[in-house]
Parts: sequence; structure tokens; C-alpha cells
Amino acid sequence: MSSILRTIARGLAVLAACLCLSAPAGAQSLSALAQFDPAASTVADAGAGIAIDLTISQPVPYRISTLPDPDRLILDFHEVDWSALDPAAFAHGSHVTALRAGLLVPGWSRLVLQLDGPYRVTQAEMATRDLNGRARVQISLAPTTREAFDKGAGAPPPVPGAWDMPKPAVLGPPKRRQTGEGPIVVVLDPGHGGIDPGSVQGKVDEKTITLAFARQLRELLVRNGIKVVMTRSGDYFVPLETRLSIARAAQADLFLSIHADAEWSGQARGATVYTLANKATDQASAELAARHDRNDIMAGVDLRNTTDRIATVLMDMARTETQPRSQAFAAALVAHIKGAQLEMHSRPEEGAAFSVLKSPDIPSALLELGYLSSKSDRQHLRDPAWRKRMAEAILAAIEAWAKADAAQAALVRH
Repeated sequence: MSSILRTIARGLAVLAACLCLSAPAGAQSLSALAQFDPAASTVADAGAGIAIDLTISQPVPYRISTLPDPDRLILDFHEVDWSALDPAAFAHGSHVTALRAGLLVPGWSRLVLQLDGPYRVTQAEMATRDLNGRARVQISLAPTTREAFDKGAGAPPPVPGAWDMPKPAVLGPPKRRQTGEGPIVVVLDPGHGGIDPGSVQGKVDEKTITLAFARQLRELLVRNGIKVVMTRSGDYFVPLETRLSIARAAQADLFLSIHADAEWSGQARGATVYTLANKATDQASAELAARHDRNDIMAGVDLRNTTDRIATVLMDMARTETQPRSQAFAAALVAHIKGAQLEMHSRPEEGAAFSVLKSPDIPSALLELGYLSSKSDRQHLRDPAWRKRMAEAILAAIEAWAKADAAQAALVRH
């Protein structure tokens, strides 16, 4: 039995004595996770274009589409409570002639901005840096031709078919912490995909950059004896919860999500490594307990017959071992990327509440390769030689982490 499971078993015995175990938690209907903040949001003319800056209380998946007759920008969110929005009182410039928001289907809401003509999205991002857990959806629109707008417009696929909650992963017996005796299993998670382009800068989008790099990194890792599983291998959308299920089903030793951010001012550049922020761990456990399938949260632990409170405490206990391992991997990434003379952000290692970092039992990190909003970073991301150096730095970090992690596992066993 792994040290995580031993800790959980002891904790469960104590909790059972203190708390009354209820009947299995029933499926809970989704409630709004993020609140719209109109006081911190703007929709305004930007010369001939439009600047949209929406603040919500936490990051959530979203997608962008356009429709003609009349021309509209459609923003779908999983999920945002728009009750604070008063369309009559919210200023929106002259290029947006009207706006409205409301429930799309259970768990999903939609904001519609009616436009005074055809526009194209020139940049889009969900920024989270320095926002104390909040997120800003920042979108730039520029005028375009009628032909180009109509060609790119179209209704997005129905939400239930494209954005469903995942089916539980089929889990085997609990996997022991890696000891260096065999190949480790690394899950690579190319960010975004399909209907979710991620950050967009002109004709360059995040989903394409991350997939291309992840494929290149996978080949390098496999050639060096590492088993690799990809959360997506093509241009299709994978829900955030499903990415965690894929990692758990693969019995991953390590989870690495790959992104290429954008930044509204265009000044930031360089790579950044994120792990789950310490202050976000309690909330992460609570969200998984409330939303995720109970038999698909931690390998080897069936939480179906536990209350939210017990499930949350058990996940937090598991993180007492996993979180330091994630932070050790992040430190290795920073050291080896810097060692390869590759540029990093002025704050190269940070904590965040990204959903893909919330597995309680899998060491996880998110790597922003650079900023699509930076001209130099865009050039790097397109440069085969730069991508090769970055992939080699990540390989070196994984190998160094795995060796140190296995040595620590031996000390824990003794």
C-alpha cells in the first residue's frame, strides 16, 4: 500500500469516528462557479475596433464564435452567473449595439454582443496573473470584410455534445509511488483544442502551438525510455475534467500541461511554470468532491460512499505528499530551462488555481512556453531549434526529478 493510501486509511478511521457517514452523495446539479463583476469589466470602442475586458471571480472554460444576420459575437462559459449584469446600465461603446446574457443549458451560460458590422477576433485570452484567483477575459476585435466574416461565422456545436462532464476513468489497483525501478509514466496535456482555440494572436492560436510542441516532446521522451500518454493527439476539444481522468486511468507518475499564454499589454515574455497554489488546495478538493465522479478522484480510493466533507479532507491529506513533489518538479523545470539559456518570465515559478493541476494524487505542473502576445516569443515558438532546446530542457528536468523523487520514496518507505 502506498504512503498516500496508508495516510488516507488512518484519516478515514479517525473521520468515521468523528463524523456521521451519510448515504452516497447524489448527483448534484451544477451551480454557478464564477460571478461576473460589472464594476471591473468594460466593453469599449478601440478606434475602429472593439476592446472587451470581462472580469469573473475565477477561471472557467469558455469558447468564442460569431453569427451573422445580425452580426454577433457569442461567448459561452462553463459556467458564469450573469445576474449582476444590467444590459441597460452597462456601457458598451458604439460598435456594440446591444448585449444580453443568460442560461444556455444547465451548467453553461452565454453572453451575446450584437455588433454594428463584421469584425474578426485579433486577440483573445483568459488572464489570471496577479488577480487573486479572479480571471479577465480580454478580447480584441477589428473590422473585417463581409465575405471573411460570413465565411468564419457559424453556430457552435451544441454544448452537451462537446463539453460534457467526463465518464469515470476505469481504474486498476492503486499504483505505488515510482521508485526508479521502471519507466515512469508522463501525461502530456496540450492546452485547449477543437472549439477552444486558447489565446489567439492574429493567425496564430494556442491550441496549434501546444499540440505541435507536445508531439515533439513526446517523441523525445519516448526515445529516452519514458512512457508518454497524451490527453489529445489532434485538434479536438477535451474537457478539463476529462484530462484528469485520462491521467488517472494511465496511472501517471507525472502530469505536465503545456500552454502558450497571451498578455494584454504585450510586454511580458518568457516561460512560466505553475503548480497548484497553496491557498487553492482546499477549494480544489471541495470542487472535485462536489462535481467529479466519486470513483474517479483518487486511484485506489473509492469515495462514492463518503460525504463531501470527508472526501475533501481525504483529498487534502493526499496532497500533503503530492504537492511537495509537484513543487519539486516545478523547481527542476525552472532550473533546467534557465540552464539551457532559454528565457523565463521575471517570476518563473508561480501558484495558480488551474483546473488541470487539481489531481490530489498525481504530481502536476503547467508550463507556459511563452507569450503569443510577445513578438520574440512567437518567433521562438515557431523556431525548430528553439523548440528542440526547450524539449531537451524538459526531458532533463523530468529525469532529474524522477531520480530525486525515487530516492525520496525510498526514505519514506523506511
